[in-house]
Amino acid sequence: MIHVHIHQSLSQILSGFKIGVVHYEDIVVSDSPQMLKGRLQFFQETIRVDLENKSLSDVTGISEWRQVFRQLKIDPGRYRPSHEALYRRIAKGQPLPLINSAVDLNTFFSLEYAIPLGIYDQAHLNGDVTIRIGNETDHYEGVNGRDNQMANKLVSADELGAFGSPLVDSKRTIVTSATTSALQLFYLRPATSIEESGKLLTAAAKMFTQIHGGECSTTVISED
Repeated sequence: MIHVHIHQSLSQILSGFKIGVVHYEDIVVSDSPQMLKGRLQFFQETIRVDLENKSLSDVTGISEWRQVFRQLKIDPGRYRPSHEALYRRIAKGQPLPLINSAVDLNTFFSLEYAIPLGIYDQAHLNGDVTIRIGNETDHYEGVNGRDNQMANKLVSADELGAFGSPLVDSKRTIVTSATTSALQLFYLRPATSIEESGKLLTAAAKMFTQIHGGECSTTVISED
């Protein structure tokens, strides 16, 4: 099993920083079932209506992650956490693309919990994973189709270098219909307790395996 660590330097900058980790084995990824498509569509509409009466900064998960970025000296106005980008797209009335059952469910969780998430094919990861600040050699082709320079940004990295972040993930580790084992990372709100974080992961992993089958294990990792 791939182990996930938080680099000790992050605990010196961020108080309460924690990562939720879910490992999935023997899963089957396909087109999203109609149930998931329906829930995702309904949730998007609920968020759109809700944002007519309040600003994005009123969404707790968005305001907390903007503060995390500021603590890391990342400008949240220039580099937006991935869940905020989703909320902004919905506020503009732009539908979210459907990719596959795993990615679409990951999007659902990101909207539901208002946090960044990443899901990665374990077959394309090399060695253990460290959550750290990117260096000058960290860059990758992202799912946004661009070469993303990740120096001084929060990244997930294996022995080959950075492959994911709360901003955008790499093409190297994307989950496809060929994926049978996956690593899912929840960039939890610092204010969420360890106990509540554990409940969140358990509920999310249960829903994931209901759709994809397989087995799962969950862990909350914190440097505090």
